[in-house]
Amino acid sequence: MSTLRNPVGPKDRKVYIRRRLMVLAGIVAVIAVIVLIFVRPGASGGAGGASEVSVPEDIVGEETATPDGEIPECAEGAVTVTPTTDQTSYAEGEQPALSMSIENTGEEVCAADLGTAMQEFEITSGDDAVWRSKDCQEDPEHLNVELQPGEPLETETVAWDRTRSSAETCDITRDPVPADGSSYHLKVKVGDFQGKDTAQFLLY
Repeated sequence: MSTLRNPVGPKDRKVYIRRRLMVLAGIVAVIAVIVLIFVRPGASGGAGGASEVSVPEDIVGEETATPDGEIPECAEGAVTVTPTTDQTSYAEGEQPALSMSIENTGEEVCAADLGTAMQEFEITSGDDAVWRSKDCQEDPEHLNVELQPGEPLETETVAWDRTRSSAETCDITRDPVPADGSSYHLKVKVGDFQGKDTAQFLLY
């Protein structure tokens, strides 16, 4: 028979019983520790408590979604800029009125700086850059504008005095450019959005 059930030897029977109880108590304590390790108090459904663990912010990827209520900036290629003139030919003494049409060709509303600080008008004759609005621009301003898809906006007109410009000639009288049917082209740009094609006109 097992010595655990029927102790033998000179020891008193009570001594063996106490030893067995101590061994059993130790086994129960070990089992209790193991249970506490795998089944934590307060956790619902065992491993289900893992859903309550917070992820440190420093290991979370950057947020790419646009915050609610904020209009995203217009992406490259989502805006079409077209140069326009009020006439296709100008008689002697008439000053061309220059402007540009700006249209969001994307599918979602977006925002862009369309202020005068970002607008650029340039008149060329062949490969010759005759006049630039930036050369002698005064009080440029920034203006953030929401662009609705398919709704073009027209800028304020800029008058060209039919003279050649440069940053060094802003405070002096400049000679007029050749006329008599001479052909000129208007190029435009707003910020990073380059104008589409050019607008041709004649001076007489």
